[in-house]
Amino acid sequence: MSDSFTQPQKKVSLGYKIAFGFGMLANQMYPAALGVFIIVLVQDLGFAAILWGILQFAPRVVDAITDPVMGFISDNTRSKWGRRRQYVLIGGIIICISYIAMWQLYEENGVMYNFVYFLSWSLVFYLGLTIFSVPYLALGYEISDDFHERTQIMAISQFIGQWAWVIAPWFWVILYDPKWFPEGAAQGVRDLSVWVAIPCSLFAIIPALFIKSESTVDRTDFLPINARYIGKSVSNIFKSAFESFRIKSFRQIAGATFLIFNSFNITGAFTFLIIVHYLFNSDPASAGNWPALHGSIGAICTTILVIPIVTFMSKKLGKKRAFIISQLISIIGYILFWFLFVPGKPYLFLYALPFHSFGIGSLFTIMMSMTADICDIDELENGKRREGVLGAVYWWTVKLGFAIAALTGGFILNFIGFDASNVTASAIVGMRMFYSALPIAGVIGAILIMRNYNITEEKANQVKEQLKIQREKS
Repeated sequence: MSDSFTQPQKKVSLGYKIAFGFGMLANQMYPAALGVFIIVLVQDLGFAAILWGILQFAPRVVDAITDPVMGFISDNTRSKWGRRRQYVLIGGIIICISYIAMWQLYEENGVMYNFVYFLSWSLVFYLGLTIFSVPYLALGYEISDDFHERTQIMAISQFIGQWAWVIAPWFWVILYDPKWFPEGAAQGVRDLSVWVAIPCSLFAIIPALFIKSESTVDRTDFLPINARYIGKSVSNIFKSAFESFRIKSFRQIAGATFLIFNSFNITGAFTFLIIVHYLFNSDPASAGNWPALHGSIGAICTTILVIPIVTFMSKKLGKKRAFIISQLISIIGYILFWFLFVPGKPYLFLYALPFHSFGIGSLFTIMMSMTADICDIDELENGKRREGVLGAVYWWTVKLGFAIAALTGGFILNFIGFDASNVTASAIVGMRMFYSALPIAGVIGAILIMRNYNITEEKANQVKEQLKIQREKS
């Protein structure tokens, strides 16, 4: 399979699509498990809230540098293995080792030692994740040049990847169950990190082993990859990366993703708090498995319901319409949460989950497919395939949104006067209002941004034909 699309692509086999999808399972399981494990730092290891915030925000600052550089390296690598596969393999190994290492924390070592230790290893982990994920996602963008098959590839990968979010919520139950870990949750994360990292990294390297790429050794249009060139050209790399925002369609998908993903994650942490403090009168023991069920069943709805429906709608109605309809459906879910969070009847909120799941569930299936289409337009305008750079910039906006969401969520809790030791009725009402209203505002903003998105199937096919002529001439 060619890295440069010098020849029209044949239909991609189901095996290739599944191989790519296994990489997505690793790409999503690591952050899904991390989102559960990291609470142990505050709950069991005595980390102050400010240290917890630094641990979540600092890697995003590093990503702002490493993601575009990795995109540049991936786009310009000359190798008999192609541009991407070797990095996917190396990154998969690094994240396995560093993920296990960073969770080997012991309370007797003290908070500051554990903070420095965890931060150091987490920076290695996130560097490894960049080395893996940037080329991996770029590999997915270039597997096919067919408008609808790109959506199918991303749908299959999201279908496989979503199982991470089905499994991860149950780590809450396991970590704090003395039958599993009688020594406490700190011992739990030390052990579970091994059981998460090894299989996930095996999944991560599957695309490197089974998705073949043609040699790029003889490519003369690639820029040199060496420390001296990169050191002298860092400013040009970032200039090239952020030139992607000159493409209107790229600005639209990045902006819409930021609004939806950011507003969703700002209030995501409120789920546990609402269930425990509103539905079960501040009694975590009585809440039992309900917080885990919220996340797990929502992910199941995404996997078996949302992704197939969105893929079908995208083929019949086009990607933009499928996106808008899916997001409008999610608004129904956010409204239902206001009425279906009922004390004493926790099962009622389950009825809102299928509607709610259309929001995030459809987002990346469609947006990743759209990114692949935009890579064609970028090549037509600039003469180069830059899946690595465009993908890095797009996903950096996602990571930035996640970091901002963590900070904003804390400000909101402070604004509404939330205090875990004395939860007032007004604080609960404030949480519930933000829980429904903020994501709805994000969805409406995203729809307004995307209303003039103009890459249709017809236009994508025209671009593909123009690229064919352009390549033949060159």
